[in-house]
Amino acid sequence: MAYRDLVRSWHEGVLAADSGDWDAALRIFSSLEDPPSRIYFNIGCVHLITGNLEQALQAFDKTVTKDNSLAVGFFQRGFVHLQLEMYEEALSDYRMTFTHLRKNLFIDYKQLGLRHILNAWEVLYSTAAAQCRLRQWQEARVTLEKALVWRPEGRTAILDLALEQVQDHLFLEPMQVPLGEFFRPRKKEVEELVSKDFLGKPKVISSIIPNDEYIGFEPLRPQKQGFYEPSASALRDRESGYYRVLSHYYPEDSEKLAVKANSLVFVLTKGADGWATAIHDGQKLHIPTSLLEPAPAPKTEKWKISNGIPLPPAKVPPSRLHVKRKPESPGGENASANDDVSQMDFKIPLAREEALSSADRPIVLRVHCDCTIAPRAGEVPSLPELRALLREKFSQQAEQGKLSCRHSDSKELVAVLGEEDLGKIWQQLADGRLTLWCEGSDSRSGRPVLYRMLAQHGYLAQGPGDLEFSKGDTLDVLSEGRHVYHFWKAFFTNMGSG
Repeated sequence: MAYRDLVRSWHEGVLAADSGDWDAALRIFSSLEDPPSRIYFNIGCVHLITGNLEQALQAFDKTVTKDNSLAVGFFQRGFVHLQLEMYEEALSDYRMTFTHLRKNLFIDYKQLGLRHILNAWEVLYSTAAAQCRLRQWQEARVTLEKALVWRPEGRTAILDLALEQVQDHLFLEPMQVPLGEFFRPRKKEVEELVSKDFLGKPKVISSIIPNDEYIGFEPLRPQKQGFYEPSASALRDRESGYYRVLSHYYPEDSEKLAVKANSLVFVLTKGADGWATAIHDGQKLHIPTSLLEPAPAPKTEKWKISNGIPLPPAKVPPSRLHVKRKPESPGGENASANDDVSQMDFKIPLAREEALSSADRPIVLRVHCDCTIAPRAGEVPSLPELRALLREKFSQQAEQGKLSCRHSDSKELVAVLGEEDLGKIWQQLADGRLTLWCEGSDSRSGRPVLYRMLAQHGYLAQGPGDLEFSKGDTLDVLSEGRHVYHFWKAFFTNMGSG
């Protein structure tokens, strides 16, 4: 049998037992093919309620056969054995129950679907009840004294009374699982028996705009400015159309839409009671027909969009923002305009007539900046601190750096030292583009800086060719040899490439 069918029949049998229909419960439980031990346990509990001890014993036999570690199954079978005066078998069942407790004070069967807690002292109490039936009074007294050790707080009275009864050679009544308690399927599994519609049921949504004939998703609606034209179905009714409101209309319900005088509404229908159903600002409302007069459909821009029935807003992609700046000093001030990147593009109007034929034609000035940032020793700057260092460095380099330009017929950089050199640079424009290089004042001409290192230890010059430095000094590395690099590496901290 499929597990889904098992859970469904199991749940139906428990519902029948809860309603007191024992015959229906037994019929449903017994109809299951190869049921688990918990179903046989339920069958035995139903037979106990109806007083059929022989069939209850058979059901509990199948329970412990299916699951020979189910302590509550042995416990219930021991109770049935006592009722059938099979005392030796009852005593054996109770001892098996205590063994399967595995030295635990109790077992909570709620997780398995049975709302019952089987306590160790209850098992020992029922064991003593079986020993009393066998006239083993001394053994029963020892068992009850053992139950006192396993008892929870507040349960001493019943055990003290049981000791007095054993002392007087009186029988003890055994304990059992309360009548009406059964193993139930998990609630979550029962809820999953009902089919769920995750997609939901389709809904027909009609537009409140009477002349809206568009079918499809709203984001895909074709956009056009103006008012909706009345649909063919709306024009069939002669009373439908645009009307002007003669005076202010304030409905009794303050939450409803108020209409000001001279507003334009579209009337859907007019009722015999003197009220008209109209649309204003995309909302449906009821307004007295005495306040309305026919008006032509708006087709000019003098009508505001807030009146009548507006179209959805037009969706136009935003245009790209172009930053235009005038160079006060070509290459100098503009080179420091961008604080966070080492390459900057500007579109600036050309101010020199000899550069281009049209004075208002923009050019693109690209400046390559080369800088080195030296943080403090032992500190790792955060992103805001790094941006601040870059901002400060670019600003200083833009003011004090050396500008260079590469001529079209040469690959070497030519320094821009004065206005004459600057004038020649403007002649190098190609398709309105010009590229400059800005080097820091601390750069080494002819020998680029490979990287910078921060001294971690001081060093005293040992010869005329040695470089003496102190701890914390920043050194520019122009070249390196592999045998020397590994020797000096311990003295420095890498500051990054130049």
